Amino acid sequence: MLVKFDLGKKCNSQIIEDKTKRKPDASPAEQRGESIEVSASARAMAADALETPSPTSQSPSYYSQLRHFYLAVDRLGFKMETLVDLLRMAGRRPCLPMVVCCSTRDELDAVCSAVSNVSYISVASLYSDLAEAERLSVLEKFRQATAGWNQISTHQSGDDSEMGKEEQKSYLIVVTDTCLPLVASGESPIAARVLINYELPTKKEIYTRRMATCLASDGIVINMVVGGEVVTLKSLEESSSLVIAEMPIDIFELF
Repeated sequence: MLVKFDLGKKCNSQIIEDKTKRKPDASPAEQRGESIEVSASARAMAADALETPSPTSQSPSYYSQLRHFYLAVDRLGFKMETLVDLLRMAGRRPCLPMVVCCSTRDELDAVCSAVSNVSYISVASLYSDLAEAERLSVLEKFRQATAGWNQISTHQSGDDSEMGKEEQKSYLIVVTDTCLPLVASGESPIAARVLINYELPTKKEIYTRRMATCLASDGIVINMVVGGEVVTLKSLEESSSLVIAEMPIDIFELF
């Protein structure tokens, strides 16, 4: 089934409010105000496993548990604010471990700057010239946040009253593709509950590597899609045997 969006709106999700103005760096397709079509035939990943080998050689059952969604954004000028609004909502869950993947250092810096004012999200980044000791510290803190999330998740009561404010913060790593955990070199993958592709990869190998190095077995993937990227999204679906469904309006339905 094809779902058609009116790009007169900022985003197909009702959690986003129109606050920003259009920026001059929007793509030609966005400036023309063209509509886009995205496949949304189901809300779960297809049963077929990814056939591309991953750095961690995950079994097909690993990928079958993942859930893939897209979040359609009206224009490029709205993309950053949409991401921040999404993180503000998701980050209210105590200790939620999240990863945002970017393709360039400039986008990484922009994301970190935009999210830095969200008081209940602890933000760190992995980039090429980061000192090794700092990189290890970032990864270790993320694993601690993951342990905190798992601890909260296993308590049916959901009582986190004994945790301090710092301990309750969600933890976010912003990373470029060149600085993903180096599994081939013996670095352990991280287990984010939410992986957000701020910049949609053009190749399924990159999409797969992001999942294999950053995502927990029960995690979800949210792909941010601007008008001109719909072809790339559909190509990823077809080449990787995925079903990438529309993200629910209420993000907490995913947890």
